[in-house]
Amino acid sequence: MLHSHAVRGVSAVAVQAAVLAWASEASAQSGANVLPSVTVEAPASARPKPRKPAVHTAGATSRSAKPVASAERTTPPVAVGDQGAGTAHPSLEAPAAVTRYQLPQRSFSITAKEVEETINLKDPEDAVKYMPSLFVRKRNDGDNNAVLATRSWGLNSSARTLIYYDDLLISALIGNNNTNASPKWNLISPEAIGRVDYLNGPFAAAYPGNSIGGVLLITSKMPDKPFAVAKETVSVMPWNQYGTRDVYPTSQTSAAAGGRDGKLSWLVSANYLDSFQQPLTYTTNGSIPAGTRGAFPARNKVGQEADVVGTGILARSQQTSANLRLAYDVAPLVQATYSLGIWNNHQVSDPQTYLRSTATGLPTFAGISTFASGKYIWDQTHLSNAVAIKSDTKGLFDFDLSASSYNYLEDTQLNPYTVAAAGVGFSQNGKITRMDGTNWQNADAKGIWRPFGYGGPHEISFGVHGDRYSLENPTYGSAVWYQAATATGQLYANSQGETRTGAVWLQDAWKIQPDLKLTLGGRLESWQALDGQNVVTLANGAGAITSSFTANQPGLASTNFSPKASMSYDPNKDWNVTANFGEAYRYPTVLELYQNVTVGNTITVANPFLKPEQDFTGELNIERHWNDGRVRLTLFRERTNNAIISQTNAINATQTATTFSNVDAIRLQGVELSADKDNVLVQGLQLFGSVTYVDSRILADANWAGKDPLTGIPTTVVGKRVPYVPDWRAKFGVTYRPNESWAYTVAARYSGKQYSTLDNTDIVSHVYGAFDNFFVVDLKIHYNATKNFAFDFGIDNLFNEQYFLFHPFPGRTFVLAGKYTF
Repeated sequence: MLHSHAVRGVSAVAVQAAVLAWASEASAQSGANVLPSVTVEAPASARPKPRKPAVHTAGATSRSAKPVASAERTTPPVAVGDQGAGTAHPSLEAPAAVTRYQLPQRSFSITAKEVEETINLKDPEDAVKYMPSLFVRKRNDGDNNAVLATRSWGLNSSARTLIYYDDLLISALIGNNNTNASPKWNLISPEAIGRVDYLNGPFAAAYPGNSIGGVLLITSKMPDKPFAVAKETVSVMPWNQYGTRDVYPTSQTSAAAGGRDGKLSWLVSANYLDSFQQPLTYTTNGSIPAGTRGAFPARNKVGQEADVVGTGILARSQQTSANLRLAYDVAPLVQATYSLGIWNNHQVSDPQTYLRSTATGLPTFAGISTFASGKYIWDQTHLSNAVAIKSDTKGLFDFDLSASSYNYLEDTQLNPYTVAAAGVGFSQNGKITRMDGTNWQNADAKGIWRPFGYGGPHEISFGVHGDRYSLENPTYGSAVWYQAATATGQLYANSQGETRTGAVWLQDAWKIQPDLKLTLGGRLESWQALDGQNVVTLANGAGAITSSFTANQPGLASTNFSPKASMSYDPNKDWNVTANFGEAYRYPTVLELYQNVTVGNTITVANPFLKPEQDFTGELNIERHWNDGRVRLTLFRERTNNAIISQTNAINATQTATTFSNVDAIRLQGVELSADKDNVLVQGLQLFGSVTYVDSRILADANWAGKDPLTGIPTTVVGKRVPYVPDWRAKFGVTYRPNESWAYTVAARYSGKQYSTLDNTDIVSHVYGAFDNFFVVDLKIHYNATKNFAFDFGIDNLFNEQYFLFHPFPGRTFVLAGKYTF
């Protein structure tokens, strides 16, 4: 089985070979031009070298991208090095993807240099920590369930945001949750990041409906001369919550090296992380077990008794990742790239009980079977491939071909079936939950036609897209729970199915006047779900199956057209006003349709009859920019019909059920104000911040039939807030750079209350399972000791704010890092 998966995983190489032959045709537009090199980490005073196509390089200071002034749009932009197109702050410039395809979205950006100076970077997702409205549900270092939340979509919306690492889609669109559908951040070594750009909204026809939350673009830095860098990061988090008092350390080693030899450039990066994690879950019970002491009396988020009797998941994770990226100049101004990534995770969890027998004084599980869910061994090996070839002639026509695949070579979790009748032991038999065999592929072909030449009044882009997502998720019985080879063959559960999407799109960027641009586009998509099957069994307390049921799910299909429109006006060189509108369809994922699974004490029940979401989003942006800063005001409004929303409700004091349903209509509207300015009052002082307010409401849900969990009285959802969307978000930070050697940063993040139930009955805060408001302050000191050595000291969550977003989130964490550049 593993061999066949590996073959599929590297099949993208064949795509590269097929398209290389066609690449030579594009060279006719390029004349005798030769691809020049790109400078990496050039000094501030250095001018960039001439353009080279499709090369990703590191950037430097500042945080937000400004629109290119109208007078500048008639000249071809150059590829940016660390200092961009010769400006002091390259992240104020439009991202390469925006410039290439004339994308209508406003953007926020951050470069590798600023990340290094201002953020306690332990994982690649840390880079977006202070971007306006964004929040990553990162529960611990190396978290493989870190979902990106945007201004109008929350922590359970992984399929409503697209995240790309160069040509590889790392969003796991196989699902829309914050567990096994989380983005595959772990494939990226922090030292390989060159720049991160965020584009708001579904306003570009080039992206599928999963862009309703936005598009995050992470680009690597490809060198033109030999280089190598190594970094060691250590963090320590003291922890004291309920009955768990400990210190949890993490060590991380990351490295990158690369170079260029003639037409070939290469970048290899690797990362190893060893993380001891605070409790990710707690074990609760509807009462304190008789004959025990040590429990912590508590309520759950809806007010039911849920006494905390111990931890659930208390894990150590050891992760290794490696990436290889090759770029080859096939012809003048035509470049082919290939990326290979592999990630391995070995995680072991041992739950801790707080209960003691009153008779013996010894620890005991008191027969509470949910402790068994927190005991596991989890092994994962995932493989990714991406291949692309693109031209960058700035002539009459340019093209961009890409394909990628992602494969679960191994994904196996071993659990004991239950706990022993007494003491802290577990049953000998257990369960084996597998996802190996799960895979997906994406392919795109894009073109740009400039009938009046580069910078002319019309620039027409178009493309075709195809994707396929396949789920394999059986659970077997095991005679010896910690030995995967002892599977008995009895099938406890199975979830499998497939989704496919094909699309064509077209966009015309029409420059009506030098300061006025109208962008019109549309996307036609055809989606289907097929081969869905679920196996459900009932078993007794010892694990023997008593009954079994197999359901072959019906196929689904939908074809939809999504129009896009944008108008951008520059009153003068310092101001920009942009109005955007986009309709988008977000299709149900294969996990939402077919995956029935139990994780810990939460049961997830799929819905094979879900309808696609239909989303309408509009926004108005007013921006004032300087050469070292900008301020932007955004008014936005969004309506989603048939919104697919998951809800977690309590079955009893120890178990919860997560279900999926279409909510007839929801509306989200609000305002986002962001600003970023260097040299405020004194040279070297940078201020940045943002405030976002969202008024979210459920407009209609005819199928709602819920009741208050305490009183049993029927409730309503109309007029209630949309789950997982906080009303307020705010960020503010100060960075002071007195010279080239030092950078000092203080930054704060705030999020308001959010609900996780459609009827907003989860009103109890700061308990396990709740979704709390929080205010967190971070510190960072960066020191360039020499040309080669750099050191960091930081504190995340300075005031040790304790809050829950279902899971308990990290407390005060001390970070120390050292980096050497060869």
